[in-house]
This record gives sequence, structure tokens and C-alpha cells, in this order.
Amino acid sequence: MAGLLDSVDMRTQLAGHNRLELLLFRLGGRQQFGINVFKVQEVIQCPPLTKMPNADSVIRGVANMRGKTISVMDLAQAIGMRPVKDVKDAFIVIAEYNRTTQGFLVSSVDRIINMNWDDIMAPPKATGRGSYLTAVTKIDDELVEIIDVEQVMSEVTGSAVEVSESVVEEAPSAAEGVKRIMVADDSVVARNQVKRTLEQIGYEAVLAKSGKDALEQMQAMAAQGPINEQLALVISDIEMPEMDGYTLTTELRKDPDLKDLYIMLHTSLSGVFNNAMVEKVGANRFIAKFDADELATSVMQAINDLQN
Repeated sequence: MAGLLDSVDMRTQLAGHNRLELLLFRLGGRQQFGINVFKVQEVIQCPPLTKMPNADSVIRGVANMRGKTISVMDLAQAIGMRPVKDVKDAFIVIAEYNRTTQGFLVSSVDRIINMNWDDIMAPPKATGRGSYLTAVTKIDDELVEIIDVEQVMSEVTGSAVEVSESVVEEAPSAAEGVKRIMVADDSVVARNQVKRTLEQIGYEAVLAKSGKDALEQMQAMAAQGPINEQLALVISDIEMPEMDGYTLTTELRKDPDLKDLYIMLHTSLSGVFNNAMVEKVGANRFIAKFDADELATSVMQAINDLQN
């Protein structure tokens, strides 16, 4: 698969213009699936895998890749489909999610396609495999399903959302300031993680499933009165259907009623590649997913900065 993945810089530029590249692949059938190329480090032919005792059945084994031991997850099995049969003929998509490097076993890799985020739609009501989808789109009249990898990983590896007592003790009292925070994320798991974290430090989450949804909600709020009397700050994912987090930030900064909101970009994309873009679009802070203590501490620091 040499040459399949191009420079990170180019993909960062795409994100800044509400565009993305999807890596298209299949899981043993005709259905096409997609994953944001920005999360992918490389794609390789599946090497020999070493079985791990007592591992989840979705973990097909581990492989040594460039001096690192990486667990390999059967993506088909993880979303309720038949496991990939011919491992020796399969591929591994090596991707970074939530501060960890993970290998995803797929039966075949097709191509990379450049798209607008506004062509990426929220999935229909969750039924069956739909509960594992974060978005859908059409390419050449063929439906492409974009998997909610955070949902898959949460089920297989688990995710702690408890804020430590020492951090909770530092939370401001209930009487101090506005207690509502806008949370924009297309992943149900991610929204609930942030919601649960905020509740533990005394804040209420106003939930949005995309950048467009969040923008429309905030514009409606601003029409009722000053936004800083209704929201303490905004926490947004970067990659979302219809409008990504970079574009949401740009739109907020252009709106005279919303431009002063504190914006925190919270994403599973690697921070190494996003700090420059965060500054460029005018966000206040970038935080890599997901660490409950770090998120809680960052929110409290932001509130403190705004109050001083």
C-alpha cells in the first residue's frame, strides 16, 4: 500500500476547509466502509499474528510493527459482522485513536477519496449495525458507512470516565458563574464521556451531534439573550458530519454574538498535527481524547481564566 497515504500537512489543510479524505475499505462483503485518513498512520498486508490468552475475542492477536507491539482488532466482528476469514490475505489499518495506536483488520482496502464534510450525513436511527455508525455518505451512488471507532473501542477496551476525587474537590462551587457547556461531538460514546465528566465537576452539558447542530443551537440561544449568560464555554470534536470543529470555530469567531466564546477542541486526532490549525482558526485550546481528569482540569482552568 505504499503511496496510499500522503502528507499530514495536506490533510490538515483539508480539515481547515471543512474537507476530509476517507480511506475506503471492505469487511468481507460488498458494503463499503470509511475512516478518516487523518487518523491513519499506515496500511499494511497483515503479518503473522500472535494470539493473546484471555483477550477479547475481537482481538485477533498482536503484531510487532516497526519495533512496537500493536493489538489487532477484527473490525467486522467488532460491529457484529462475520469475522475476517483469510487473515493472511487481509490488511491492517494502523490508526491512532484516543492516545493509543491500534490495528484494525479489514478484508480489503479500496482507495482514498476527498470529500466535503457537508456531504457526510448523520446515520439513520440506530438499528443493528447502525449503532456502530457515526456517519454515512454516498460515493458513486454507493452508500459508505463511517464506523464510530470510539464506540467500538469503548466496548472492547473500556473507557474510564470517573474524575479523581482530588480534581473534583477543586471544582468551583455551584453558585459560581454559568454552569452550562456546549458539547459538540458526532460520537454518542464521546458525548456521554464528556457529559459524565462535566457533571462530576458541577456542569451541565448541552449536547450537539455536529458542528452545524451546535452552531444552530448557539445562534438560537444568542437570539434570546447574551450567550455568556447561557454558556460557560464550548467543547467541540474536530471531525463531525455537516460541519467540522475547525469550521464551527471559524463560524463562531465570525458571529458578533458568539465570537467571544471560549472554544476547546477535544479530539481523538493527534495533537501534534492540530496545534497550528487550532491557533489558525482561533480556538483557545486543544485537548486530546480521552482523559477525564485532564478534561475536567482544563475546563476548570478555562473557567478560572475567564473569571479573572
